[in-house]
Amino acid sequence: MTGVGALAASLGIAGTARRTSAQQPARPRRIGVLLVASARESKEVRNFREGLRDAGYAEGRDALIEWRSANGSNDRISELAVDLVQRDPEVIVAETTPGVRAVKQATSIIPIVMTVVSDPVGSGLVANLARPGGNVTGLSVMGSELGVKRLQLLKDTVPELSRVAVLWNPDARAQTKTIDELKQAAHSLSLQLSLVPVRAEKEIGAAFATINRTHAQAICVLSDAQLLVHRGRLLDLASKARIPAIYIERRFVDDGGLMSYGVDWAQQWRRAAGYVDKILKGTLPGDLPIEQPTKLEFVVNLGAAKAIGLVIPESVLLRADDIIK
Repeated sequence: MTGVGALAASLGIAGTARRTSAQQPARPRRIGVLLVASARESKEVRNFREGLRDAGYAEGRDALIEWRSANGSNDRISELAVDLVQRDPEVIVAETTPGVRAVKQATSIIPIVMTVVSDPVGSGLVANLARPGGNVTGLSVMGSELGVKRLQLLKDTVPELSRVAVLWNPDARAQTKTIDELKQAAHSLSLQLSLVPVRAEKEIGAAFATINRTHAQAICVLSDAQLLVHRGRLLDLASKARIPAIYIERRFVDDGGLMSYGVDWAQQWRRAAGYVDKILKGTLPGDLPIEQPTKLEFVVNLGAAKAIGLVIPESVLLRADDIIK
């Protein structure tokens, strides 16, 4: 072979090698997801998948996702978090304060994206909102501020209201600040609060016995995975007691609850996919600011109101983002 021929052949081989290399598909990115209050078939998770697709990651092709679900049981969270970390994903998405805390305790290296956490700074998950530092970033839901707003909406809905039962989980440290702010708001609204603990599903029935005994006229339900996962029982007891109640987000109202005011959880999950994309492209989690909610929604169920004999004032209905008839 002549020198020219050899050179051409060499270039041809090199060109073929480059083309072959370029045609090799990129390895799928590895993502872990810890679900605490949401289910894999939920609207929230569908929105997360859609957010990933919008960013260019099709599950099974561009992204391999390890799913773990606690089904509302805080007892399983630590075990599931450790298991996820052992799978060595490139990033882990977790919901609720206990979920994020469990993953953070399991790893200080793998980036963590939180989706619905009430007070990430107060809970000790991040240093501050602007520059969280460490391996945790994501989205906050402003739990304490929204709790006060829910109390105001109850008072506006039932103007003669004087006694409100607050369903809360004393083991959830993030709720302590919310309770303090609710007490202050209750004083200004001339309301008497009765704090009713619910740490597990089996305590929901006893909680309503307490509500009846204290003659509460309305219920304010704080954010807790147990209550969200077992909302069917909660809604049934509230309906039988014929007591107005306000909940943390619209899934309660879609399933028959009276009203909700809070963050659009599905939107939170979609936005979380954007954080995952940035991290997979090389941004350090500690450099990504914590985002506050961009959408709050007030939802009212007129059917639920009719069932308990409640007429909701027009002034309240005019503020609703959605009315279920």
